[in-house]
Amino acid sequence: TFCFLLQLSLAFAAVLLLASPGPSEGATPVCCTNPAYVQAWTPWFDRDNPSGTGDWETHSDLQNENPGKICDIPRDIEAATLSGLSVGQAGEAILINDKTTGFVCRNLDQSNDKECSDYKVRFSCAPATCEEVCWTNWYNRDRPSGTGDWETLIDLQKQYPGQICAEPLYIEAVTVVGETPAILTGDNILFYSPTKGFVCRNQDQKSGYCKDYKVRFGCHCSSLSQIAANMVKN
Repeated sequence: TFCFLLQLSLAFAAVLLLASPGPSEGATPVCCTNPAYVQAWTPWFDRDNPSGTGDWETHSDLQNENPGKICDIPRDIEAATLSGLSVGQAGEAILINDKTTGFVCRNLDQSNDKECSDYKVRFSCAPATCEEVCWTNWYNRDRPSGTGDWETLIDLQKQYPGQICAEPLYIEAVTVVGETPAILTGDNILFYSPTKGFVCRNQDQKSGYCKDYKVRFGCHCSSLSQIAANMVKN
């Protein structure tokens, strides 16, 4: 099968990857079988602006306007202003912000006769397929003893050069102890995205502390093969 041949072709590369400095719990990149709690995100969508009654980014409207691009039952939703502020940072009164209905900000709910900001939204969906997707090692660069657990893509790429593809497709985060999926721990997660990484802040938790997490990324197998080829050349 494709996966078997690919694993053979990556065997030597995997030895090189594991021989270089890296996480203690490293594992050979393998063809994926869609882990149950992989986090994958749609593109950002912005169907409305607040010039009327507000900004209406509902799941049903977005599905109708973007057929085949948004799953029927999202796992999560993320909303941000077009300028990049999170909902919390924007500080506006939000009527709806949930994965089932979508996002709605109404002008009439804002103070001082202000309009809502213009928002964009995206949804987390289970990966439809893992064809030609391979997984990196597990990485655990931070502990929650400071401000939280910061497993950001940019920091991990700097700390483990050449081991993570430039543009991951998927991310998976689990606890170091027990390997509980992050979305089942009850921790409030600041972000959990294949293009940004994973961050849990202590200040957002009722207990005052996040659990300790490790993460891995799903990449096109060809990109991991190229990383291995470059290591051989060097």
